[in-house]
Amino acid sequence: MASGLLESIDRSTQLAGHNRLALLLFHLGRRQIFGINVFKVQEVIKRPVLSGMPGAHPHIAGVAEIRGRVIPVIDLRRAIGIEGGDASGGAHVIVAEFNRSIQGFLVSSVDRIVHVDVAQLQPPPTGSGEGYLTAITRYQDQLVEIIDVEKVLSEVVGTSPDLSEGLRQSASALETGGLKVLVVDDSRVARNQIERVLQQIGIESILVADGREALRQLQNMAEQGPLDDRLLMVISDVEMPNMDGYTLTTEIRRDPRLKGLYVMLHTSLSGIFNNAMVEKVGADRFIAKFSSDELAEGVVERLEAIQAAAA
Repeated sequence: MASGLLESIDRSTQLAGHNRLALLLFHLGRRQIFGINVFKVQEVIKRPVLSGMPGAHPHIAGVAEIRGRVIPVIDLRRAIGIEGGDASGGAHVIVAEFNRSIQGFLVSSVDRIVHVDVAQLQPPPTGSGEGYLTAITRYQDQLVEIIDVEKVLSEVVGTSPDLSEGLRQSASALETGGLKVLVVDDSRVARNQIERVLQQIGIESILVADGREALRQLQNMAEQGPLDDRLLMVISDVEMPNMDGYTLTTEIRRDPRLKGLYVMLHTSLSGIFNNAMVEKVGADRFIAKFSSDELAEGVVERLEAIQAAAA
């Protein structure tokens, strides 16, 4: 599996922008199958020697030196609340880049890479208690649960949505004009983080969980009149159920009523490939998750541009 992983990821990138998602499937010591986005995965290795990390979060199994880097390894079974497991049961480590940091996820076994239609992804069942999922889907009649890695990292590593004092002060001097921002992200944690950043700038958010819901919301708003005096921008994740961020941006550009909207893609997917896709679908800006200051700076720059144009 590990030897051919990078080659499989390269092939999978051709699907992005076509409302398709490549998932790496794995197990956490039981029959249930879990998945994460392949584009975030750098490699899969057999469990290396782990060294203790004094004072670390209890879900961190240890640190490992991998290709000259020392990275934390999170026991994913414990992190999502599966009872009865321990770090010694993990046989493989998924090395992945999320939110500008590299970490390993200790899992029982790695299965395969599969490609699914984003339209087939569904939100987790309401009241299921599975708070660590962003979506579910089926592959060959088996249920696949897609983990909300941003929630895991928020709890284990910690991410602050608070702005630096200097940026907060400069933003407070801006007149927002009552403009709102449509925030699109399937992770509740990510939506709340973005909302908190916008609150500190004095901007109200409209929060939705996927691209299809966002498009419907925008179309309904457009029926009530031009959006220029109501919406500052759309901030959208890329990987989401029902409709991904690339497809959402494409649909926005196709609709004469929406095509002038400023679209910022805000995602933990990064790198040259993603930048190329941003340009291809017509997004205005890409910001990698998660830097509260950088996100705020992008919003502030948009506000300043609007005010300069009106002057």
